Amino acid sequence: MRKISLLFACLFVISFAKAQENVITTAVPFLLVSADARSAGMADNGVASSADAYSQQWNPAKYAFAIDKTGFSISYTPYLTDLVNDISLGQLNYYNRVNERSAFAGSFRFFGLGNIELRETGDPNEIPRTVSPSEFAFDGSYSLKLSEKFSMAVGARYINSNLKVASDVGDASSASAFAIDVAGFFQTEELAFSDFNGRWRAGFNIQNLGPKLSYDNTQFSSNFLPANMKLGGGFDFILDDYYKVAVNLELSKLLVPTPQNPDLDGDGTVTPAERNQNNQDYQSIGWFQGVFQSFSDAPGGFSEELKEVTYSLGAEYLYQDSFALRAGYFHENPDKGARQFFSLGAGFKYNVVKVDVSYLFSTSKVKNPLENTLRFSLTFNFGDQYDEY
Repeated sequence: MRKISLLFACLFVISFAKAQENVITTAVPFLLVSADARSAGMADNGVASSADAYSQQWNPAKYAFAIDKTGFSISYTPYLTDLVNDISLGQLNYYNRVNERSAFAGSFRFFGLGNIELRETGDPNEIPRTVSPSEFAFDGSYSLKLSEKFSMAVGARYINSNLKVASDVGDASSASAFAIDVAGFFQTEELAFSDFNGRWRAGFNIQNLGPKLSYDNTQFSSNFLPANMKLGGGFDFILDDYYKVAVNLELSKLLVPTPQNPDLDGDGTVTPAERNQNNQDYQSIGWFQGVFQSFSDAPGGFSEELKEVTYSLGAEYLYQDSFALRAGYFHENPDKGARQFFSLGAGFKYNVVKVDVSYLFSTSKVKNPLENTLRFSLTFNFGDQYDEY
């Protein structure tokens, strides 16, 4: 029973991580890729930004503060464009703000890995077998205002990963898992300062909490879901009736155990037996235990725990809510994946239609699979508008 382990590693693990023992890797990492161009234009910043149709991925509690009653969006992100042209991430979003206090939303995310030719013998005359591995997730959420300034949301997600290749000794059944999200969002009313008005925002999202994903239904072939915690804050500078500038800071940490040093006896040499035992010890950790363990299990202590926290800074300039310019910077420690990049973005709105685009510039020595990639998002907003105080 074969899996496309090499392909999977090339797409995500090798692209995002250095060859070190304590880099955290998970199953279905496509769930962490920014699918919408607005947040991507602010360097994957979205947990505390203003509500939009894409909030399902970043913070579904924001939907309770959405201005438009209903929104539908579609996003497209090419992937590894320097190597291939048939790998991409697509996402559909829908939300409905039912009343002044509550909203529900849903989204569908699909990651297609293109067509892959498989050969058994290496004979150049062999007719290859073509497979099209893919992964998808379908989720829904409900958000509720607990006060005029604070809301919370819960979400549920079904995840399916179809990366297994059928062989003579096994089938090609996909792996699946369920996960939940818990999120909160805080937004003040418009405040008056000496030279401008402003609004504070803050948010958190604990997402992808759920059992491990396994193709073979065995403990030692299972992988953690990319459970993570996002915390963020922001401020809107409302300069007048036409101009607004929003700045946001976001911190994120995987809630997944850190792999330990395989040199179990400390003699400086790692034997196959030690490596196998270390892998078994890691695989025996349950997902719930792993969430709490992830805060204190880094081999290098607290300083290494801090290295596992990524941060992003994002800014958005708005003119009459019809034109936007965005920029951001994302940083991940070089020992923990080395994702470091700047991003630029723009948005255009006419009537009920909004178009967003973004572009990524990598600043890391490790090549980013989204480098030099232009992302697109299209949003339609319908119905009445709610007042924003």
